[in-house]
Amino acid sequence: MKEKQTVLVVDDEPKILSLVKSYLELNGCTALCAKNGREGMAFFEEQEVSLILLDLMLPDISGEEFCKKVRRVSDVPIIMITAKVDEESVIHGLAIGADDYVCKPFSPRQLMARVRAALRRNEGKGAGGGFLSCGDLLVDTAKRSVSRNGKPVVLTRDEYNILVLLLSRRSKIFTRDEILEAIKGDGFDRSIDSHIKRLRSKIGDDSKAPRYILTVYGMGYRIGET
Repeated sequence: MKEKQTVLVVDDEPKILSLVKSYLELNGCTALCAKNGREGMAFFEEQEVSLILLDLMLPDISGEEFCKKVRRVSDVPIIMITAKVDEESVIHGLAIGADDYVCKPFSPRQLMARVRAALRRNEGKGAGGGFLSCGDLLVDTAKRSVSRNGKPVVLTRDEYNILVLLLSRRSKIFTRDEILEAIKGDGFDRSIDSHIKRLRSKIGDDSKAPRYILTVYGMGYRIGET
């Protein structure tokens, strides 16, 4: 790992939090420790994390629900840490978006090896330099700038965040509620339609035959295949 990575650890067992935090710091990572799902979600929403170590059996929201919430808005690697060792639990965890699965009790050295592997894979995915594109539309996430055919496009914060959200998970159909939650917007789900209408206009998308942002009737929106 070339630079310090931030790992979010969500577990209700203080001894595990302390142990994992120590090993992460010894391996050059910054550790954010949360003892329940709500604390973990607050860290996730407020800070940029490179990986999540997630216990399935949390005292407030379940690890599965936590994973689903993260997957609605992010592809950050998630390694589940749990006492659930049956095959069905493993399969279910992977199906809802986990990248790896470690059963308790675990070897800290083995866990760190999995952490390093997941972080390397994630760094590889970002090797393109922080750019997202769709046809002649280009987003530079490092500069938070958007251009079309090389010409700058000026967007509001919410419009930019919606565009990045759709581009970040190209195959996913986002519901209006998911978009509203992801951009932390105020209002109601139909306000997203107004944001999309203005966004389409600014990026030169024909509302009657859009190429960039497609409406999936009865479900929501997704990015086009252009």
